[in-house]
Amino acid sequence: MVKRKTALWIRRAHRYLGIFLGVQFLMWTVSGMYFSWTDLDEIHGDHFRRAQPQQHVFSGLIGTDSLQLGTGVTSLELLQIGSAPYYWIDRTQLVDAWTGKKKEGITQEEALLVAEQHMLPELEVSGIRRIDSVGPHHEYRGRPLPAYEISYRTPEQLKAYVAVSNGAFQTVRHRSWRWFDFLWMTHTMDYQGRDDFNTTLLRGFSLMGLVTVLSGFVLWGVSSPTLRRLRTIKTKKAKG
Repeated sequence: MVKRKTALWIRRAHRYLGIFLGVQFLMWTVSGMYFSWTDLDEIHGDHFRRAQPQQHVFSGLIGTDSLQLGTGVTSLELLQIGSAPYYWIDRTQLVDAWTGKKKEGITQEEALLVAEQHMLPELEVSGIRRIDSVGPHHEYRGRPLPAYEISYRTPEQLKAYVAVSNGAFQTVRHRSWRWFDFLWMTHTMDYQGRDDFNTTLLRGFSLMGLVTVLSGFVLWGVSSPTLRRLRTIKTKKAKG
């Protein structure tokens, strides 16, 4: 038979743990519902992008032997900037694939042409700016800098990002993605990088959540009238 003092202690522990963890439990539930009810392709902004980017077929490209690089080539990628082909060599050098002339980054006009290749034609550009640095919580974090941020005239506050160094289209961001990002942060409890499931904070709250649930089961066990009657009957039979 559990003593009344012990039962009161269990009840108090369960109540205060519930109050302390309640907000985080609510955020886990809300974020989980949002994730299960949203289309991930929509979160990625695929409905703002062309199914296939506009691409040209190029001919007359110079060979790598004709490039004045000074060193060998370990990686090479053919990129399209506007209607012109460029080699992106060793992830450091941008070279005109027709003339072999090196190019130091792209202009705003060229960034708009790159975005036009990838975004739906009906979207209207409202502005463009160059960003050289971002904070740890910026929507463009973890991607090549500097970059051009291209804004569109939409209710979703749509933005596209193009890298300055090689003109590569990076990503799109919009309102639904930002909500997803915020809720994902509260779900993982990683308030820096978003994707670390091994944080001390998450582990601590998970353990406390387990204790809260178990204390609820124990509390039900010590306070249930049915179980108390069964224990009383069992005790009487044992004495009789």
